[in-house]
Amino acid sequence: MAKPEVVDVITKIGFTSGNSEQSTPYLAEIAVKLVPPTERSMNTEKYITTLQKPLAEYLVNAKVRLYAASLHGAGNSGDIEYIITGNNADSVSSFSNYALKEMKNIQGTIQQQLSTGNGMPEVEVVVDRDKMSALGLSLDNVGLTLQLALQGNNSMKYVADNYEYDINLRADKDYRKSIEDVSSLSFMNSQGNMISLDQFADVRLGTGPNKLERYNRNPSVNISANVTGISPGQASQEFITKVREKADKMGISIETVGDMKSMSDSMSVMGGALALSLVLMYLAMVLLYNNWVDPFVVMFSIPFSILGAILALALSGTSMNIYAMLGLVMLVGLVGKNAILLVDFANERILAGSEINQALLDSVKMRTRPIIMTALSTIIGMVPVAISSGSGAELRNGLGWVIIGGMTLSTLLTLIVVPVMYKLLHRKKRINA
Repeated sequence: MAKPEVVDVITKIGFTSGNSEQSTPYLAEIAVKLVPPTERSMNTEKYITTLQKPLAEYLVNAKVRLYAASLHGAGNSGDIEYIITGNNADSVSSFSNYALKEMKNIQGTIQQQLSTGNGMPEVEVVVDRDKMSALGLSLDNVGLTLQLALQGNNSMKYVADNYEYDINLRADKDYRKSIEDVSSLSFMNSQGNMISLDQFADVRLGTGPNKLERYNRNPSVNISANVTGISPGQASQEFITKVREKADKMGISIETVGDMKSMSDSMSVMGGALALSLVLMYLAMVLLYNNWVDPFVVMFSIPFSILGAILALALSGTSMNIYAMLGLVMLVGLVGKNAILLVDFANERILAGSEINQALLDSVKMRTRPIIMTALSTIIGMVPVAISSGSGAELRNGLGWVIIGGMTLSTLLTLIVVPVMYKLLHRKKRINA
């Protein structure tokens, strides 16, 4: 592959990284290692899009799927991936084909595919059970004989020099080369007569799935796609909306798997961590302030930081990921510190005899500079993280933008909202007292 961005190329023929347990002669995988992002003009996703057209023109009769290496390894799962399961293989196959069409209609999805295909050539034997019974044959007898003739049986063993060898018994290859050979296979009925297969069965060439999959003991098919221009979450939500009604009618179950599932689980854990950090922060301030009102005032600065973080992600085009969630947890402590400076100074002024309005004015006047200085130092320190373009930078950028957006909006609004809430809650406290 004569391209300056390519360092190494590794080719595997007969199986892929997502199907290593099954040898399949018509499959191959080419793993391409690129130079570091700082040494090329585009990221991995954009580079993939530049290869799609020339490969499609060069490999005319081949199905080519390009994808970036998975977050957890080199697996070929897409940005969004689902397992479709049902009670029988026919309904699962029918629904998966319908789901694939709907997936292709979603703007921003590319390289949509099913884990199974129907291009595998096979010989189909359709038995007429009435004719078979009239001729004195049973389905078990016919099935076992076909298996022995075509696939063989290795239940017999040969032992020599403490080594055990399988003995595979099956028909000679000259008797199973063509569809006519299969049609002429003979079976002995209950009367001892030989009956050929074509006397009670229709033997024809056809195509079938290249593999049969099961999930939780039910027939299953994986459907996956990569996304470009939209977030995986948006594509996933639109896909589920499109197919949910038909899935319910057909008794089909759709379960998210792959990187999307791992990310969802991680986000749930981080969401719990965020909630726990809020609770612990509030309880800690209750102990320090020895009341329930001042900590509540401090907590009012946190929603604005979350709003600022979301706005920063939207404006920068960065999707929410595990690093962005980590940034939200960090924001709880960072923005709470600014509100604590205001509340603590106001409390000191009130204890010194100042009126509440004057105490709040003095607090804002005296604490604005240190609050802005500490916020600016944090924001400036996060700029390199937000705009970096090295390896894995797409994930880390979210952390930087969350801190920058959250600190910026929270710092500006904290100087206004916290004094207002302080006066309202403390006035209500005095009235109740």
